[in-house]
Amino acid sequence: MSYRNWLNYLSSAEKSSVINGRIRKIHYKFPDGQQMAEEYSMDTGVLQKRGWRKPQQLLGESEWEVEVGEDYRQLGCTGDADKIPNTDHNFTVKISNTEPTLIYQVLADSTKKAIVVKTTNKKYYKVIKVQELDRCELLPSQANISTHHQYNTLIITYRKPDVVCEMEAEVLLLLKDIETETDMGELLQGLLKK
Repeated sequence: MSYRNWLNYLSSAEKSSVINGRIRKIHYKFPDGQQMAEEYSMDTGVLQKRGWRKPQQLLGESEWEVEVGEDYRQLGCTGDADKIPNTDHNFTVKISNTEPTLIYQVLADSTKKAIVVKTTNKKYYKVIKVQELDRCELLPSQANISTHHQYNTLIITYRKPDVVCEMEAEVLLLLKDIETETDMGELLQGLLKK
């Protein structure tokens, strides 16, 4: 399969695991000096967060770069924002009766191998790379993209192709045999309640 390089890279890492509440945290140290940290839900087995740290050339440590699962804020619904989805993959957001209307386009761009979000007035342009698609050597597909607006936020959803789900299952099988420690604070709380 096309994701074998990714699985080989994960296999080459020194791995440690800890359970904290209902979250399993995995830390990877790769031979090339990079580090990766992941958090999986113990209930569903779904990846919730992934971050990378590149090796630092000078003193100190580099910052973590979040790939999956950035913390997002739920904003309260203010004003009279509403949504009007179109069939041509445009998304109109009317901010209020006195403000201009913004029309977002959410497109799968095969040349950039990414999802592109832009406004028709050219005030906003964002390229969103989907690393899981790159690892499976897939191009983004417009048919897998859906959008909606909620809490003053444009929400973009991408339906996972079957090969990405297959890759995720292979990764979980790889992580199954890692010795896992339990967070002592969680363990002590459980013992003190008895």
